[in-house]
Amino acid sequence: MSFVTEEHGRVLDRVATLLSSSHRVLFVTGAGLSADSGLPTYRGLGGLYENMSTPDGAPIESVLSGAMFRKNPELTWKYLLQVEQACRGATCNAAHRVIAQLEHERGTVTVLTQNVDGFHQRAGSRNVIDIHGNLHDILCTRCRRRRQVSSYAGFAALPRCSSCGGVERPDVVLFGESLPREKMDWLMRELGVGFDLVISVGTSGTFPYIRLPMIRAQVYGWASVDINPLVNSMTAYAEHYLPLRAATACEAIWQRLHRPRADAPGASA
Repeated sequence: MSFVTEEHGRVLDRVATLLSSSHRVLFVTGAGLSADSGLPTYRGLGGLYENMSTPDGAPIESVLSGAMFRKNPELTWKYLLQVEQACRGATCNAAHRVIAQLEHERGTVTVLTQNVDGFHQRAGSRNVIDIHGNLHDILCTRCRRRRQVSSYAGFAALPRCSSCGGVERPDVVLFGESLPREKMDWLMRELGVGFDLVISVGTSGTFPYIRLPMIRAQVYGWASVDINPLVNSMTAYAEHYLPLRAATACEAIWQRLHRPRADAPGASA
């Protein structure tokens, strides 16, 4: 849903008020946010495959798994290249930009994202816990050399390191792999300090570590908001729910935060 009703307006007003009075804010974002950039939504990676299976006869979770990469890296790269090509040309949308602008204004905005597209960073956010990594960070599995790329255009079927010839991979969490310890530690440190407001945008909270901030909000009394067109597992923990698309909701909140006050100098009577 993207049509803003009168009831939505009242909730948006409340969220804007919460944001204006909050010192520490956490945005928890998922594939529904990047869907407004035209990206597929299936766990942020495999949305090209409606039935979660591939033309090679294996489920998408299998070909994009750590186990498959170790066994047959060329097969995993075949689908990584397809996913990246389908996403190529897309860019950050209004929701990414609003979140980044809020950080620049306030300096105490953190993002926890499942997405691997790097759009939060591209929009200008700096405090980004990209818990699943970034497709554009390439890592050599042998010498650990790293490089950043803007796209996979020109990549070989099995990319190899120019320094040592080792097989490269994107620095993302493939299915079945462990989360990076340093990013989980960062998340737990931030949660330990606490937040005044947690806003979930475009994620159904499939993973327990994504639901955790909303659970903490409920337990410790932090204000919380769920922005998602459909009721989901995050909604149950949220103090406020907005059944809107990410870009629509974030733009509306931004407008409310920055509209002229009636008593401000130069405001219309």
